[in-house]
Amino acid sequence: MNPKPESQLRDIHADHFDLAGARSWMSNICGPHQLVASRPGRIQFRHSASVLRSMSTTLGIIEYGTDVTVGIADPDSFNSFSISLPLSGEQELLKAGERLHSDREYGLIVAPNESQELNITGDCRKLQVVISRAAMHKTLEDMLQRPLHEALRFSARMDAVNGATASWWRMARHFIDEMELGDLYSQPLFSRDLESALVKGLILSQPNNYSAQLRENLEVRLPHYLIRARDYIHAHARDELHLEHIEAASGVSRFKLFEAFRRHFELSPMAYLKKYRLSAVRQELLENRVSRNISVIAMEWGFSHLGRFSSEYRKLFNETPTMTRQRVEQQRFGAH
Repeated sequence: MNPKPESQLRDIHADHFDLAGARSWMSNICGPHQLVASRPGRIQFRHSASVLRSMSTTLGIIEYGTDVTVGIADPDSFNSFSISLPLSGEQELLKAGERLHSDREYGLIVAPNESQELNITGDCRKLQVVISRAAMHKTLEDMLQRPLHEALRFSARMDAVNGATASWWRMARHFIDEMELGDLYSQPLFSRDLESALVKGLILSQPNNYSAQLRENLEVRLPHYLIRARDYIHAHARDELHLEHIEAASGVSRFKLFEAFRRHFELSPMAYLKKYRLSAVRQELLENRVSRNISVIAMEWGFSHLGRFSSEYRKLFNETPTMTRQRVEQQRFGAH
């Protein structure tokens, strides 16, 4: 078997027999959180997973070996959606005054932006998918074709037996099995689509505060001239691009072009271009193909004023470009 290219798929494994080690490992994957064990001396933490680099999605199997409680005291710093389904044992999520039970038939979503507590039994061995908040929101914005007005919030309990969510769980389990067996998933043209399907599938299958809007949007078709303008922006985003170029590609008046961008994307054409470029820079940093200078990457995507670029990047993604790179590096070195 050929080795998997590190730039696209990375296998990670951890065994810790102390609470601090387990907490530190998972904090690098999900974000800062509390971890308390009823019998700390009995912890036997094991995590075996693969990381798809396009969005830094982590899929694998996790167990703690003793009863533990995961607490999210600072919901703003917890930067990922952790979706888990017990293969054995049980877990319970305490959130907004509710107690949500989870076993082989029902999974749970521990989400950012919300205070919650997850109790996991010592015999619980579970499938876990971790998707970053930035990747989830970026995918949802692409599906809606506009910026989000509020944070994405899912129903926390997720059926694993019936309906579309059960299909999603089967897909996640299949992905995990295949990543252990073969190297097809290391191919960039395949793994990116796979990761996108996983995130989109979760958004479409699990009820959330944007479900109704997504149903409405699926019935709305973009005007042909807007599609031409959008596709032109995507194709020429690395070039020196001006409004006149986009207007010419659309084939309609500037007024009509602005009206369509505002109505469907809630952005002007040039604001759409800037956001697309910022997202492209972030994608390169997340995939970490080579350790290239951040300034060089930014300039290749049309950002000549690096101070302004860094400020706009932080405003959009809630972290600086350097913070993105450092987080990716921490995950990479923590896996060895």
